[in-house]
Amino acid sequence: MPNKNKLLVLLLAIVLVLPATLLAPRPAEAAPADTDVYTVQPGDSLWKISVKYQVGLSEIISANPQFANPNLIYPGDKVTVPLFSATKSVEEEVVRLVNVERAKNGLKPLTANWQLARVARYKSVDMRDKGYFSHTSPTYGSPFDMMKSFNISYSAAGENIAAGQTTAQAVMDSWMNSPGHRQNILSPNFSEIGVGYCTGGSYRYYWTQMFINP
Repeated sequence: MPNKNKLLVLLLAIVLVLPATLLAPRPAEAAPADTDVYTVQPGDSLWKISVKYQVGLSEIISANPQFANPNLIYPGDKVTVPLFSATKSVEEEVVRLVNVERAKNGLKPLTANWQLARVARYKSVDMRDKGYFSHTSPTYGSPFDMMKSFNISYSAAGENIAAGQTTAQAVMDSWMNSPGHRQNILSPNFSEIGVGYCTGGSYRYYWTQMFINP
């Protein structure tokens, strides 16, 4: 029998082309220890602040329960913005490594899409919290349904997932050594990428890459 304490490394890949529709996203918890405090200016809305910081609107709303109506904020109000700095740093390193591999193969770099990265992060967190490892989420359905539920439009889309690798380089090495994952990473049909990373759970590290062509 394998050693139960041995860290498992799992990989899956999928590619599909589907039309896009719209559903409603599920809110997420903020990271209160890693935040900025923004002072509302004339003309601001929580959505504008969300775009400014590249943080999901629902995450900002969750971090600011003082606003009884999130649509009503006023100049001078203080808005706590969760930054997810450490998580984003790891995710950005994966994007950098993806584009290094694409450059080696004469391909254009993928553009980092922060909204797609948010969806990928939700997927990694969902796998951790729901104790599964699959492209099909019990919460969101397929990756393509999930993208659509977060209002991500695409003409082509793909997903890579992994669990157990401790660093960005380690997960990239695993993906590049797997034909299906490598195909997604080096596909000329994709132009944008979002990477989602989280820690904890049975595999300790969870990784999701989502690719789209708008």
